[in-house]
Amino acid sequence: MNMIRDLIVFVMKPLSFLPALVMMYIIFSFSAQSGTDSGNLSYEVSHKIVEIGNEVLQKDLEEWEIDQLAYDIEYPVRKAAHMTEYFILAVTVSFPFYVYGLRGFPLMLVAGLICVGFACGDEYHQSFVEGRGPSVRDVGIDSIGVFAGIICVRVVCWTLLAPARMMERRRIRRERRLERERQLELERRRRMEARSRRRKRGRWEEY
Repeated sequence: MNMIRDLIVFVMKPLSFLPALVMMYIIFSFSAQSGTDSGNLSYEVSHKIVEIGNEVLQKDLEEWEIDQLAYDIEYPVRKAAHMTEYFILAVTVSFPFYVYGLRGFPLMLVAGLICVGFACGDEYHQSFVEGRGPSVRDVGIDSIGVFAGIICVRVVCWTLLAPARMMERRRIRRERRLERERQLELERRRRMEARSRRRKRGRWEEY
């Protein structure tokens, strides 16, 4: 049974990196859109946000007011989308490394370098896309999302997995203690048997 479980873990652990690869592909696909297509998509999302807000808050805005508000919030919505993309990327990159045992500062360093490095490469990729170009500001915004994602993984894993790790450590300590007690008991029995043999040998010598 343990052999089957170990085999499943051996196969599944490398697959934990698959979500990160999928997220990288999604980000790359968005970056491959032309400036016009990307801007239209951002405006459509902003327009939908304003429409939903108008319905929920019952503001009864005119269509031209909705269009103007959508135009006003397009830039922050666009940058928030950047941050969200890299937040998700950082989560999908950090969690597999956490599963493989990377913790603390090394986790932040490795996951951070991968995600920020990808952000830099993605901005460079945009320099070849029509109507778009690289932006150091976007890399900074992406990095904020990366840092938040890594911190989120650390907090969630520490909260959810720490009790399980503590139970596992207690189990290991208990097994070690039982093993030491078993070894001590065996050693005690050997000494008693050795004493018993010496006593019998001494009696035979007396005869």
